[in-house]
Parts: sequence; structure tokens; C-alpha cells
Amino acid sequence: MEKITLKAEIRDARKEKNNRLREEGKLPAVIYGKGKESKPLTISAQEFEKVYREAGQSALLDLILPGGTKKVLIQDVSEHPVRGNAEHIDFYEVSMTEKITTAVPLKFVGESTAVVDQSGTLITNKDEVEVECLPVDLPHEIEVDISVLTDFEKSIHVSDIKVPEGVTIKDEIEETIVTVEPPRSEEELAELEEPLEEAEMPESEHGEEGEEAEGEAKEGEEGAAEPSEAEGKEEKKEE
Repeated sequence: MEKITLKAEIRDARKEKNNRLREEGKLPAVIYGKGKESKPLTISAQEFEKVYREAGQSALLDLILPGGTKKVLIQDVSEHPVRGNAEHIDFYEVSMTEKITTAVPLKFVGESTAVVDQSGTLITNKDEVEVECLPVDLPHEIEVDISVLTDFEKSIHVSDIKVPEGVTIKDEIEETIVTVEPPRSEEELAELEEPLEEAEMPESEHGEEGEEAEGEAKEGEEGAAEPSEAEGKEEKKEE
């Protein structure tokens, strides 16, 4: 991989406000390292986006500063919660003589006959692994050949990954990286297509008798509302 460079300026955190920098197309950043004092920086937002697409967080950068060039990793990128663009960057300065531990993405290459010829579905359980190595040996990505997945019984584990000399994978060797899931059977597909049966409404315990009783109750209420002729005459006599 070609050398990746990015220019940065020392920032006066007391005078230069972060929001104002972003309005000017710049990003606030900081550089720190083992046993080194952290320093606030300013970088071009446009240049950083270009470098980040190429390097990600697993490639060494040459960070060009007024006092010299530093070998760094992009340690952390704070992004806007809605727009998703970078808002603050952490650079970690590395020592070329000390081993570092960082995550490296996996790149799946080749074709699985279990997928192409047997209509299986490729299932990836991990898309990166943690490695330990000297900065000079750090790979930008690690290739995983899936052509060995010739049937649904085969899978690729961490122990199967081949890495360059000087690089050690720190993940558990038994972990599954990728496998192939067989297609669903006709019976399974039929079950998925079956509509759910509508639940039947339970009948009243009293049934029709309950309805008749309810009707009689209503008639009784209506009769009680209007007094009979005899009752009316008696009321008149009393008056």
C-alpha cells in the first residue's frame, strides 16, 4: 500500500472554537501516544474524508506537522449524529519499534460452490479481527478465501486465516468467521406462505337464551315507563 499523508496544524484550543473551525471547512483533532503529551490540531475536513476512505482505522498515516512528520493511526472518529460527517478526530502516534494492537478488516475473496451451485446463503459472523504486530507489519486488510466452502458442513474459523509474517491474531481461534446456510426446503417455504388463521370469536355462554332474556328485560323496562289505564284512573280519584 502506498504511503498515505495528511497535513495538520497546531491548534490553540483556547482561542479557536470547534464550531467556527467546522464552518471554515476544518476539523478539530488531537494527537497523543504512549508517554507523549496530547496536542490539539486542525486538519482539512475535505482532505481527511479522502484519506479516511482510503486508510480507514487500520493503516498507518504520515501526519505532517510544522515540527516534523509523525506515524499515526486514526484512533477514533466522532461523527455528527444526523449527518454522519466527521466532527473530531483522534490520532494515535505509534513507535515503529513497539508492537501495537488494533482491528483489521477482513476481505472475502473467491467463490463458494455451496453458494453458487447449491443456492446457499453466505453468513459472515465477523468482518474484522484484532491483531498485534509492529507498525511496519500492519496489514490494511486480511483476505479470507471462501472457495473452500464447497458444502454446508464446512466453515472458516479464526484459526484458518492466513496472516503475514510478524502478525498475530488475538481473537479466539475457535470463533467462526464465515459459513454457508442451506436454502429452505419446500415444506419450510410452504409454512412461511400459509396465512395465519383468524381466531374464532367465542360464543356467549347463554347463547339464544341470553338474547331472549335481554329482550324481555327491555320490554319490561318499556312497560314500566308508561303507567296502565287503571293506575291512571286511581290516581285521578285520589286527587
